[in-house]
Amino acid sequence: MSKAMRAPLPERALRVVVIVVALVLAVGPVLYGAVLAIRPFSAVLNAPLDLFPGPSEWDFSAFGTAIRDEADGGFGLGRFIRNSLLLALGTVVASLAVSVLGAYAAARLRYKGRGVVNGIILSVYLLPGIVLAVPLFVMLSRVGLTGNLAGLLIVYVSTTVPVAIYMVRNYFIALPESVEEAAIIDGCSLPVMLWRVVLPIAAPGVAATAIYVFMIAWNEYLFALLFLVQKRELWTAPLGLSQLTEISVPVTVLLAGSIIVTVPVVVLFFIFQRFLVSGLTTGAEK
Repeated sequence: MSKAMRAPLPERALRVVVIVVALVLAVGPVLYGAVLAIRPFSAVLNAPLDLFPGPSEWDFSAFGTAIRDEADGGFGLGRFIRNSLLLALGTVVASLAVSVLGAYAAARLRYKGRGVVNGIILSVYLLPGIVLAVPLFVMLSRVGLTGNLAGLLIVYVSTTVPVAIYMVRNYFIALPESVEEAAIIDGCSLPVMLWRVVLPIAAPGVAATAIYVFMIAWNEYLFALLFLVQKRELWTAPLGLSQLTEISVPVTVLLAGSIIVTVPVVVLFFIFQRFLVSGLTTGAEK
């Protein structure tokens, strides 16, 4: 019998109570917002605490209003989500392409000052975004890369590469070097070994890093505001969502927009869930 089953009844009851309270505090506001989003705005004003509206009260028009372009009477959130999706996916691809190589070098190469270099890589990520905002804006403005998605992509890659290298490096360190040595003995070159041996084993770590980088790029607000404030058609989802906080916007539209913006991250998590829960080196050594 497990230790949890042998615990006294009061202790088990307390655990259940704590878990239930934590779930209510974490999930409750989200479910409440979802309920408000599918109700007419007039019904929300009259009975904001009605948590169980009947099917006749359901109204999904707030989602359409949030997504439609301004010319069609909406708030353009659909276009902003497309911009964020392009930026986030581009950031993931570019950051991982650089980070995998840099992380492998940081994990396997032996050179003087290695610890200092690794510390510098991490310290760059620890700097507040506002500290880097002005230098990055000045540098990119001089080469004409402000006010477009390409410049913002460069910013996102430069700010996510340090943490991506640090995360992937830790996964590479955990890998057994005997696997790499066996691949080299079999005649694999370094690029082939990295692509066909190391990356498949480290897939859970790379997937976790990809999700983290995606979330950073998807939710980033400061740099997007600084670089795209004058280009409304290029706004990202956080910028588009911020406009819904104006007092003239119905709360149902704000909540609908918040749910829509959250969906891509949730979907991405479920797609890569099996990679996140699988072992790093399962079946690697025979």
